[in-house]
Amino acid sequence: MTRAFALLFAAVTLLAGAGHAGAQGYPGGYQQGFQPGYQRGYQQGYQGGGQDFDMRDIMGGGPNFFRSGGGSSPIPRETVSFSGQYAPGTIFISTAERRLYLVLGNGQALRYGIGVGRDGFRWGGTHRISAKKEWPSWTPPSQMLARRPDLPRHMEGGVENPLGARAMYLGSTLYRIHGSNEPETIGQAVSSGCFRMTNEDVTDLYSRVTVGTTVVVKN
Repeated sequence: MTRAFALLFAAVTLLAGAGHAGAQGYPGGYQQGFQPGYQRGYQQGYQGGGQDFDMRDIMGGGPNFFRSGGGSSPIPRETVSFSGQYAPGTIFISTAERRLYLVLGNGQALRYGIGVGRDGFRWGGTHRISAKKEWPSWTPPSQMLARRPDLPRHMEGGVENPLGARAMYLGSTLYRIHGSNEPETIGQAVSSGCFRMTNEDVTDLYSRVTVGTTVVVKN
Protein backbone atom coordinates (compact mmCIF):
# COMPACT_ATOMS: atom_id res chain seq x y z
CA MET A 1 0.00 0.00 0.00
CA THR A 2 2.79 2.36 0.98
CA ARG A 3 4.68 1.52 -2.22
CA ALA A 4 1.58 2.11 -4.36
CA PHE A 5 0.98 5.47 -2.70
CA ALA A 6 4.61 6.47 -3.25
CA LEU A 7 4.38 5.57 -6.93
CA LEU A 8 1.14 7.56 -7.32
CA PHE A 9 2.70 10.58 -5.59
CA ALA A 10 5.75 10.40 -7.86
CA ALA A 11 3.55 10.25 -10.97
CA VAL A 12 1.51 13.29 -9.88
CA THR A 13 4.70 15.21 -9.13
CA LEU A 14 6.13 14.35 -12.57
CA LEU A 15 2.97 15.48 -14.35
CA ALA A 16 2.90 18.73 -12.42
CA GLY A 17 6.52 19.38 -13.36
CA ALA A 18 5.80 18.69 -17.02
CA GLY A 19 2.84 21.03 -16.97
CA HIS A 20 4.99 23.77 -15.47
CA ALA A 21 7.67 23.23 -18.10
CA GLY A 22 5.02 23.37 -20.84
CA ALA A 23 3.72 26.64 -19.43
CA GLN A 24 7.27 27.95 -19.54
CA GLY A 25 7.28 26.81 -23.16
CA TYR A 26 10.00 24.21 -23.44
CA PRO A 27 7.93 21.47 -25.14
CA GLY A 28 4.78 23.54 -25.60
CA GLY A 29 5.25 24.75 -29.17
CA TYR A 30 4.77 28.31 -30.42
CA GLN A 31 1.51 29.08 -28.67
CA GLN A 32 2.96 28.34 -25.25
CA GLY A 33 6.59 28.41 -26.25
CA PHE A 34 9.33 30.09 -24.30
CA GLN A 35 10.05 33.18 -26.38
CA PRO A 36 12.84 35.18 -24.74
CA GLY A 37 12.23 38.82 -25.52
CA TYR A 38 9.51 38.18 -28.09
CA GLN A 39 6.07 37.88 -26.48
CA ARG A 40 7.33 39.04 -23.09
CA GLY A 41 9.69 41.57 -24.61
CA TYR A 42 6.99 44.09 -25.49
CA GLN A 43 5.77 44.61 -21.95
CA GLN A 44 8.66 43.42 -19.82
CA GLY A 45 11.69 43.89 -22.04
CA TYR A 46 13.96 41.47 -23.78
CA GLN A 47 15.71 39.27 -21.23
CA GLY A 48 19.10 39.30 -22.90
CA GLY A 49 22.44 39.09 -21.14
CA GLY A 50 20.83 39.71 -17.80
CA GLN A 51 19.39 43.02 -19.02
CA ASP A 52 15.94 44.16 -20.09
CA PHE A 53 15.08 46.31 -23.06
CA ASP A 54 11.91 47.57 -24.66
CA MET A 55 11.94 47.62 -28.46
CA ARG A 56 8.99 49.96 -28.93
CA ASP A 57 11.00 53.18 -29.25
CA ILE A 58 13.55 51.48 -31.52
CA MET A 59 11.40 49.65 -34.05
CA GLY A 60 7.99 51.23 -33.53
CA GLY A 61 6.35 48.05 -32.30
CA GLY A 62 2.90 47.55 -30.81
CA PRO A 63 1.18 44.80 -28.83
CA ASN A 64 1.72 42.22 -31.58
CA PHE A 65 5.25 43.32 -32.51
CA PHE A 66 6.76 39.89 -31.85
CA ARG A 67 3.79 37.85 -33.02
CA SER A 68 4.62 35.07 -35.42
CA GLY A 69 3.54 35.28 -39.02
CA GLY A 70 1.53 38.47 -39.40
CA GLY A 71 -1.50 38.81 -41.64
CA SER A 72 -2.97 40.51 -44.67
CA SER A 73 -2.50 44.21 -45.18
CA PRO A 74 -5.44 46.50 -44.36
CA ILE A 75 -4.46 48.32 -47.57
CA PRO A 76 -4.82 45.86 -50.46
CA ARG A 77 -2.05 45.59 -53.03
CA GLU A 78 -3.34 46.79 -56.40
CA THR A 79 -2.36 48.00 -59.85
CA VAL A 80 -3.06 51.72 -60.26
CA SER A 81 -2.47 54.56 -62.71
CA PHE A 82 0.89 56.25 -62.16
CA SER A 83 2.09 59.46 -63.80
CA GLY A 84 5.57 59.77 -62.30
CA GLN A 85 8.49 60.00 -64.72
CA TYR A 86 10.37 56.97 -63.46
CA ALA A 87 11.69 53.98 -65.36
CA PRO A 88 9.87 50.66 -65.03
CA GLY A 89 11.22 48.71 -62.08
CA THR A 90 11.79 51.82 -59.95
CA ILE A 91 10.40 51.84 -56.41
CA PHE A 92 8.78 55.16 -55.49
CA ILE A 93 7.84 55.73 -51.85
CA SER A 94 5.50 58.51 -50.76
CA THR A 95 5.78 58.92 -47.00
CA ALA A 96 2.90 61.41 -47.01
CA GLU A 97 0.61 58.86 -48.68
CA ARG A 98 2.17 55.96 -46.77
CA ARG A 99 2.32 54.04 -50.02
CA LEU A 100 5.03 52.30 -52.02
CA TYR A 101 4.80 52.13 -55.81
CA LEU A 102 6.62 49.66 -58.02
CA VAL A 103 6.62 51.30 -61.45
CA LEU A 104 5.40 48.92 -64.15
CA GLY A 105 5.50 51.24 -67.16
CA ASN A 106 2.69 52.25 -69.53
CA GLY A 107 1.36 54.64 -66.91
CA GLN A 108 0.84 51.97 -64.26
CA ALA A 109 2.36 50.90 -60.96
CA LEU A 110 1.78 48.26 -58.35
CA ARG A 111 0.81 50.03 -55.13
CA TYR A 112 1.39 48.69 -51.61
CA GLY A 113 0.44 50.04 -48.21
CA ILE A 114 3.40 50.67 -45.92
CA GLY A 115 4.27 51.93 -42.47
CA VAL A 116 6.66 54.90 -42.41
CA GLY A 117 8.85 56.79 -39.95
CA ARG A 118 7.20 58.57 -37.09
CA ASP A 119 7.74 62.29 -36.43
CA GLY A 120 11.42 63.13 -36.44
CA PHE A 121 12.38 59.95 -38.32
CA ARG A 122 11.02 60.59 -41.80
CA TRP A 123 13.44 61.31 -44.62
CA GLY A 124 13.73 61.62 -48.38
CA GLY A 125 16.30 60.81 -51.04
CA THR A 126 17.32 58.34 -53.72
CA HIS A 127 19.18 55.10 -53.11
CA ARG A 128 19.58 51.68 -54.66
CA ILE A 129 18.82 48.33 -53.11
CA SER A 130 22.23 47.17 -51.93
CA ALA A 131 21.23 43.78 -50.50
CA LYS A 132 18.25 41.45 -50.22
CA LYS A 133 17.79 38.98 -47.37
CA GLU A 134 15.22 36.32 -46.56
CA TRP A 135 14.30 36.04 -42.88
CA PRO A 136 16.92 38.66 -41.99
CA SER A 137 18.71 38.78 -38.68
CA TRP A 138 19.00 42.09 -36.86
CA THR A 139 22.16 43.65 -35.48
CA PRO A 140 21.67 47.08 -33.89
CA PRO A 141 24.06 49.66 -35.40
CA SER A 142 26.67 51.34 -33.21
CA GLN A 143 24.71 54.61 -33.14
CA MET A 144 21.71 52.80 -31.70
CA LEU A 145 23.81 50.88 -29.20
CA ALA A 146 25.36 54.15 -28.05
CA ARG A 147 21.88 55.40 -27.20
CA ARG A 148 20.67 52.07 -25.90
CA PRO A 149 23.50 49.91 -24.52
CA ASP A 150 20.91 47.52 -23.07
CA LEU A 151 19.94 46.22 -26.54
CA PRO A 152 21.04 42.78 -27.70
CA ARG A 153 24.04 42.71 -30.01
CA HIS A 154 22.31 40.34 -32.42
CA MET A 155 18.91 38.75 -33.03
CA GLU A 156 18.62 35.79 -35.38
CA GLY A 157 16.11 35.85 -38.24
CA GLY A 158 12.94 33.82 -38.11
CA VAL A 159 9.19 34.00 -37.80
CA GLU A 160 9.45 35.97 -34.56
CA ASN A 161 12.06 38.48 -35.71
CA PRO A 162 10.55 41.99 -36.00
CA LEU A 163 12.12 42.48 -39.45
CA GLY A 164 9.74 39.89 -40.81
CA ALA A 165 10.10 37.57 -43.78
CA ARG A 166 12.17 39.72 -46.15
CA ALA A 167 14.35 42.83 -46.10
CA MET A 168 15.74 45.05 -48.84
CA TYR A 169 18.59 47.29 -47.71
CA LEU A 170 18.83 50.84 -49.02
CA GLY A 171 22.32 51.86 -50.10
CA SER A 172 24.74 52.35 -47.22
CA THR A 173 22.03 53.75 -44.96
CA LEU A 174 20.60 52.09 -41.86
CA TYR A 175 17.19 51.87 -43.52
CA ARG A 176 15.36 48.93 -45.04
CA ILE A 177 12.11 47.97 -46.65
CA HIS A 178 11.15 45.01 -44.51
CA GLY A 179 8.33 42.78 -43.35
CA SER A 180 6.28 43.15 -40.21
CA ASN A 181 4.22 40.94 -37.92
CA GLU A 182 1.81 43.82 -37.31
CA PRO A 183 -0.50 44.40 -40.29
CA GLU A 184 -2.46 46.90 -38.19
CA THR A 185 0.50 49.32 -38.37
CA ILE A 186 0.44 49.48 -42.17
CA GLY A 187 -0.62 52.96 -43.19
CA GLN A 188 0.73 54.38 -39.92
CA ALA A 189 3.78 56.46 -38.97
CA VAL A 190 5.41 54.11 -36.49
CA SER A 191 9.01 53.29 -37.40
CA SER A 192 12.47 54.76 -36.85
CA GLY A 193 12.87 55.47 -40.56
CA CYS A 194 12.47 52.04 -42.16
CA PHE A 195 9.53 51.16 -44.36
CA ARG A 196 7.47 48.22 -43.18
CA MET A 197 5.10 46.02 -45.15
CA THR A 198 3.14 42.93 -44.28
CA ASN A 199 5.10 39.72 -44.73
CA GLU A 200 2.84 38.84 -47.65
CA ASP A 201 3.44 42.13 -49.44
CA VAL A 202 7.17 42.32 -48.76
CA THR A 203 7.60 38.79 -50.09
CA ASP A 204 5.75 39.80 -53.26
CA LEU A 205 7.85 42.94 -53.74
CA TYR A 206 11.05 41.03 -52.97
CA SER A 207 10.31 38.61 -55.80
CA ARG A 208 9.88 41.47 -58.29
CA VAL A 209 13.02 43.54 -57.67
CA THR A 210 16.78 42.98 -57.77
CA VAL A 211 19.86 44.36 -56.10
CA GLY A 212 20.55 47.68 -57.83
CA THR A 213 16.89 48.68 -58.08
CA THR A 214 16.45 52.46 -57.68
CA VAL A 215 14.40 53.54 -54.65
CA VAL A 216 13.09 57.11 -54.60
CA VAL A 217 11.75 58.32 -51.25
CA LYS A 218 9.66 61.49 -51.23
CA ASN A 219 9.02 62.94 -47.79
